[in-house]
Amino acid sequence: MFFINLLLSMVPDKVVRSTADAFTEFYRVYLPKVFRYISYKIADTHLAEDLTSAVFEKALTKFKSYDENKAAFSTWIFRIARNTLIDHFRVNSRRATVTLEDMAEDPPADGTPEQAVLEKETSLMLRRCLAKLSDREREIVELKFGGEMNNRQIAGVVGLSDSNVGVILYRAVRKLRAEYAGLQDG
Repeated sequence: MFFINLLLSMVPDKVVRSTADAFTEFYRVYLPKVFRYISYKIADTHLAEDLTSAVFEKALTKFKSYDENKAAFSTWIFRIARNTLIDHFRVNSRRATVTLEDMAEDPPADGTPEQAVLEKETSLMLRRCLAKLSDREREIVELKFGGEMNNRQIAGVVGLSDSNVGVILYRAVRKLRAEYAGLQDG
């Protein structure tokens, strides 16, 4: 810790402040996106919050080494999020499951109990549909809609071409629509 403080004392305040300001802005923009991405994979809201915190803790410790010439910030932060999830699942060695108890939370203050039940049912149906996709399809859908990323950004995270991501996403969404329609009819 002494060496870090010594190094920081040698760096002008202006540089430290600008780095802190930049990270603060990235945090403000990407926190909801990273949380939604993680929430697609983790049904437990509290665990999703903890993992999101871990992502930003890792990003903060490595922020000085971030190079915008190598990757966009969105690609960099979602790689950290993806690796954090991989580590979490490796340690726990089981896939995330959704139980009815996990889905039972207090209704939102601004809605009626009926609306809350309908939203929960829809969310549960969507999770069931997502579970039927392959791991790659599910991850791309999660990055697209949870992380609000474009195909180029997703390609950077998962290591595919932009066009390949587009094809996989198109097919996955088509499968989701068909599966969701089947659940509503059944």
